[in-house]
Amino acid sequence: MAHHKSAKKRIKQTIVKTERNRYYRTRMKNIIRSVREAVEAGDQAKAQEAFKVANKQLHHYVSKGFLKKQTASRKVSRLHKLVNSIEAA
Repeated sequence: MAHHKSAKKRIKQTIVKTERNRYYRTRMKNIIRSVREAVEAGDQAKAQEAFKVANKQLHHYVSKGFLKKQTASRKVSRLHKLVNSIEAA
C-alpha cells in the first residue's frame, strides 16, 4: 500500500483512467462489430448507417485522446473497404 499522499493520488487516478479506457474500448469494439454484422447480413443500408456512426465515433475518440489519429484512420479505412465490398457483390 502507498504511504505518500502523491502515490495514493496516482492510484486513484489510475483506477479512474482504467475504467474510462475500458468503457471506450468496449464501446469501440461494439461499434465495429455492428458494422461487421451488417456487412455479413448483406444489408447495405444498415451497413452504411453503422459505418457513419463508426466513423464519427472513432474520430471523436481521437479528439478525446483515447485513440491516435492513424489508428482511427486505419480502422475507418478497413471498415469502409468492408462496406464497399457489399456494393461490388
